[in-house]
Amino acid sequence: MFTRAIVRKPGKNIAEGITTANLEQPDYDKAIDQFGAYIKTLKSFGLTVDVIESSPVYPDAHFVEDTAVVTPDIAVITNPGAAARNGEQLDIEPVLKKYRNIAHIKNPGTVDGGDVLMVGNHFFIGISDRTNEKGAQQLGNILASYRNTWTTIPVDVGLHFKSSVNYVGKNTLLVTPDFADHPALASYEKIMVGSGEDYAGNTLLINNKLIVPKGFPETRKKLERLKLDIVELDMSEFRKMDGGLTCLSIRF
Repeated sequence: MFTRAIVRKPGKNIAEGITTANLEQPDYDKAIDQFGAYIKTLKSFGLTVDVIESSPVYPDAHFVEDTAVVTPDIAVITNPGAAARNGEQLDIEPVLKKYRNIAHIKNPGTVDGGDVLMVGNHFFIGISDRTNEKGAQQLGNILASYRNTWTTIPVDVGLHFKSSVNYVGKNTLLVTPDFADHPALASYEKIMVGSGEDYAGNTLLINNKLIVPKGFPETRKKLERLKLDIVELDMSEFRKMDGGLTCLSIRF
């Protein structure tokens, strides 16, 4: 069960971040409202939330998940794969030091937390434009030293592995069609995101409750078969910057 989350407030420079979404620019005030609703939901799920102030230097810094991988035993400070974001992790380490011992991913390895999916004591590590083989090996070795197992999976579509695959409880993965038949995922039940609803693949499980992005009714209907409480949140402004529900927090 998660008891705590770390989040970072979006800055007024939010529209200067990296994006491939080809959507209009995000509205700062609306993003702040959506961020507030996100925090309120985390607290309603029983989490204590540490809020870090926005960064004037890193416009993507509110996508805090990419800066660390946190397990019950260790916090691994990542080495983000996008040069424009490498440095965000420096503000996260002092916060995580309050709660965990710290390890680091070091050059030439790169890792984004959005490529790392924890399912019990097994970790899937996506090899993407942001996470390379050397970084995955470093992370895997750290995880294995605490009796965890790990598997790498190439990410050929989407920004991160968790853009397309997320654990939703009950030995079940929510997957986009690109990953539905991947052999590394064969031991899990799968729920396929609805047609044209790939963004809903980034759904967040916290303490046997699900947060899903608003506006994807077919995927929500499929998730209802799990009989978990579901909260829908509007993520429109973060979607414009390639971000989703998992991106906005570090949970542990």
